[in-house]
Amino acid sequence: MAHAQRSGALPRVLPFAIYLFFLALAEVIAWTLPHLSAVAALGPWANLWIYPLKTAAVLAVLVYFWPRYDELNATRTIKPRDILFAVVVGVVVYWLWVRMDWPWATQGQPGGYNPLLAGDLGKVLVAIRLFGAVIVVPVMEELFWRSFLLRYLISPRFETVPLGTFTVFSFLTTLVLFGLEHHLWLAGMMAGAAYTLLLYGTRRLWPSIIAHAVTNLALGVHVLLTQEWNWW
Repeated sequence: MAHAQRSGALPRVLPFAIYLFFLALAEVIAWTLPHLSAVAALGPWANLWIYPLKTAAVLAVLVYFWPRYDELNATRTIKPRDILFAVVVGVVVYWLWVRMDWPWATQGQPGGYNPLLAGDLGKVLVAIRLFGAVIVVPVMEELFWRSFLLRYLISPRFETVPLGTFTVFSFLTTLVLFGLEHHLWLAGMMAGAAYTLLLYGTRRLWPSIIAHAVTNLALGVHVLLTQEWNWW
């Protein structure tokens, strides 16, 4: 039984762990390179190319484990009204997100991501960034936060807990941790609450993924139109 529980958790935890590894790697490089004069100029380039590597690594793991994600089974019916509601939620979260960058509601300094610094390869990096933010990240994060952790906090045998099961402890704990994952911690909590409430209302994970994807797409369009790279 213990092995079954671990194997059930691995497909949902590993993609997120890989994502965090690359985030930590970027931080280490950003801190280290400026102190090494011989390679200091490589700092911005390293930041640009870590994202494609991170996206490829997470995507590869998701594809490998895809048959294990019963909650994403394509044969399950998704109601059109749920999709429409998810899109609306995603847009509202974006609208609030770009208005919640108050100094007291932030942690750390946003590094920003300007793919145009890569010159002729800038458009390629833009496409990869959008693909990662709209396709890879929503699936990876929703599998970890809303499918795994939200249920694991109810019972270590999380796969026996129906999607959308509510407890105050699991809701608030996941909300706080999801917020702390982001530079804008309050905006992160707001987004986490929206996606979780969507899960509670539909009892399906896809609407939360769709809403998350719409938010990231809207934010990406915002960044490209305004060139406010700090949002990336």
